[in-house]
Amino acid sequence: MSFALIVRPKVTLATLRKLYKRREPITVMTAHDFPTGSLVDKAGIDMTLVGDSLAMVALGHTSTSDITMDEMLHHCRAVARGTHSSFLVADMPFGSYETGPDHAVNNAVRMMKEGKVEAVKLEGGKEMAPTISRLTQVGIPVLGHIGLTPQRQASLGGYKVQGKTAAKAKVMIEDALALQQAGCYAIVLEAVPEPVARHITNILKIPTIGIGAGAGCSGQVLVQQDMLGLYGRVPRFCKTYRSLADEIVGALREYSADVKSGVFPAEEHCYPMPSEELERFMHSIGEKQAEKKHREDVIATGNA
Repeated sequence: MSFALIVRPKVTLATLRKLYKRREPITVMTAHDFPTGSLVDKAGIDMTLVGDSLAMVALGHTSTSDITMDEMLHHCRAVARGTHSSFLVADMPFGSYETGPDHAVNNAVRMMKEGKVEAVKLEGGKEMAPTISRLTQVGIPVLGHIGLTPQRQASLGGYKVQGKTAAKAKVMIEDALALQQAGCYAIVLEAVPEPVARHITNILKIPTIGIGAGAGCSGQVLVQQDMLGLYGRVPRFCKTYRSLADEIVGALREYSADVKSGVFPAEEHCYPMPSEELERFMHSIGEKQAEKKHREDVIATGNA
């Protein structure tokens, strides 16, 4: 099945605000290279996220915290080359913003200039508000991220749902309000009970983007490899829209069998020569083969 290319205006922060104002859900999807970025863009997704999840789903690490700044920049540039309409945001990798606002600004500027992204995402609650405020003051749009923050999974005791008690939900609400006050244009809510996420969405004046946070958020984000069935165990909150891993392995096995049996490449996969040039070529190699045989005969006679 083929899909016609969606020609649409560039999505900007103003576009996202309009979607939020008219209560139209905002679509977000991750990408990690030129092909995946191009596909997200062609699908008409509102916002493309170069997520640090690529450390696991694309690079084979066991944690999102393993990816470096240079690696993130490399992937951001690749996604940017395939992104023309979607609003492009990228995760700031672990260690690139935690030590203070100045450190964060320096690295965020690199993300914008070298990575060609339009906004950055960083994890954390009210403790990150001063850093986010500094970033937004110098003109760098920030997407916040609270709830399950994968870069901090070690301190959270693993990838667990956050805000399950009334006390913890209250802290999360305080975090969301602090991030809004600091200037975030939107906030990701990850692995949060649906009633808590819905309440946070209702009290904020900026969009919330849910991932495992229910339908009450202003938008949704998924990891592309998860929703396409390309990466191991799929989280509970993810809907698998296609199971491509089996299809890809099947295609690769079919290719291997065709090569070994001689079915591929067939005539239609080969490039022909003009008949006159083919005749000249065959005549040429015929003379060379005759010369080679003559030399071999001379050598054989001499040795005898």
